[in-house]
Amino acid sequence: MSVSQEYKSKLVSADKAAAAVKSGDWVDYGFCLSQPVLLDAALAKRVPELRDVKIRGGMRMNPLKVVEADPAGVSFCYNSWHQSGYERKLNDAGQCFFIPMIYRNMPRYYRQTIDVDVAFMALAPMDDEGYFSASLTNSSTRAIAEKAKILVVEVNENLPRIADALEGRIHISEVDYVVESGRTPLPSADPAPAGEVEKRIAEIVLNEIVDGATIQLGVGGLPNAVGSMIADSSLKDLAVHTEMLVDAYMIMDRAGKITNRRKNINTGNSIFSFCYGSQALYDWAAENVSLRSAPINYVNEPHIMSRNDNLVTINNCVAIDLYGQVSAESAGARHISGTGGQLDFLTGGFMSRGGKSFICFTSTFTDKKSGNKVSRILPAFDTYTVVTDPRSLGHYLVTEWGLANIAGCTVWERAERIIGIAHPDFRDELAQKAAELKIWRRGNKRQAP
Repeated sequence: MSVSQEYKSKLVSADKAAAAVKSGDWVDYGFCLSQPVLLDAALAKRVPELRDVKIRGGMRMNPLKVVEADPAGVSFCYNSWHQSGYERKLNDAGQCFFIPMIYRNMPRYYRQTIDVDVAFMALAPMDDEGYFSASLTNSSTRAIAEKAKILVVEVNENLPRIADALEGRIHISEVDYVVESGRTPLPSADPAPAGEVEKRIAEIVLNEIVDGATIQLGVGGLPNAVGSMIADSSLKDLAVHTEMLVDAYMIMDRAGKITNRRKNINTGNSIFSFCYGSQALYDWAAENVSLRSAPINYVNEPHIMSRNDNLVTINNCVAIDLYGQVSAESAGARHISGTGGQLDFLTGGFMSRGGKSFICFTSTFTDKKSGNKVSRILPAFDTYTVVTDPRSLGHYLVTEWGLANIAGCTVWERAERIIGIAHPDFRDELAQKAAELKIWRRGNKRQAP
C-alpha cells in the first residue's frame, strides 16, 4: 500500500475520530500550535455520554470547546503544562489545573511515566514520503506520539513544514486516524510595543551583548523589546538557540543580525522548539531555510546550549526576594504561567564560555484593585509563592534602575545589590527588612534604619 493510499484509508471525520475516547481516558492535546481545533469541538459534543476524561495541553491560545461545553468539569478535566493568559483565566475559575514541570523533562515524562490513551495533534500536511511535520511545535510531539495508544492527526494546511534537527516528523504508519481541518486559522498575536521602562531595561542588557552571541528570548514584552533593540544596534553575526521562536527573531533576521556563523554547534542554523507570535512570524518561519526545530529535551538541555560561546539568555519574572529567589509563575497562591525553560536557560547561560543569564523585570507594577504602586522586589516570598529559580542559581538581575550580578555573592552582598536596583521609593523599607532578616551588615552602602 502506498503512503497516499494509507492516508486515504485512515481519513475520517472529526466525530469518528473523537469516538475513540472513552470515559476515564487520558487525552493529550499537545502544546501551543499543535493543539487541535476540530477534534476539540467534536469531543465537546460528547459531554452527555462521557465522564472523567482527563485532558493535557499547554499554552492554549484559542478557546477550549470541551471546557465551554462542560464548565463544571464533570465530563472533562483540563490540565496545563504551562499556562497561557487564556488558561490562567480558566485556572482562576477552577476549570484548569497546572502540571508542574521543568520543560526539558517533558518528553521523558511521556516516555517513562505518564499514560496517553488518545492523542490529538495538529500537524502540517503529509509529504510524498508519508511524513507529517511537527511544524511550529516540535516540543514533545514525538514523545506524545510514541506513547499514545491511539494517535489522531488533525491536518492543518496553514501549518508550514519546518526542517527539523531532531524528532520533527511523524509517519503515516504510526497514525490511527487522520482528520483534515483545511486552512484552520492559527492563533496569533502581534507583540505589544515596549514602554519607556522596558526600553531602559533593554538598553542595559544590550550593553552586555557582544558580536557573535547566541540569543535566547523568553516569553513576554521585555525579551521582545531586547530583540527589537538588537535589530537597531551595531551588533552582528548573532545566533539563535531558543525554546520559543518569537517576532523579535524575525525582526533581527530582517535587519541582517542573525547569521549563526559563530555557533559551536548547529552552525548556520537557528534552533527552536516551538513558536508563537504574529502571522508575519509564521510566514517568515515557513520561508526561512536556516530554521530548524528540535525537541525540548535537546533545546533546553543546559549541557547542549552551553556549548555555544557567549550564550545570552533573557527572561522575565513576576517577583524576586532579597535572597535572590525568583518567581516567574505565581503571584502568591495565584498561578500565572509555569517554570517553562527559565531554569534551564539560567543554568545554560551561566555555563557557557562568556555566557550571561538575565532575569529582567520592571521594578514596580500598579495593583489593579487599589491603584497603588507595588515593588516587585520583596523582602521574602510569602508561603504560597512558587520559586522558579533558587537563590543558589542567581546570575544577572535587571530593572530600569540598573543591573545586579548576584552570582557567588553572600546574602548581605546580594541584598545590597538587589536593593540597589529596586525603585528608590522602596529601598529604605527593603534595607530595614534585610536587617530584620539578618542578611545586612553595617558596612553596606545603604544604612538600614
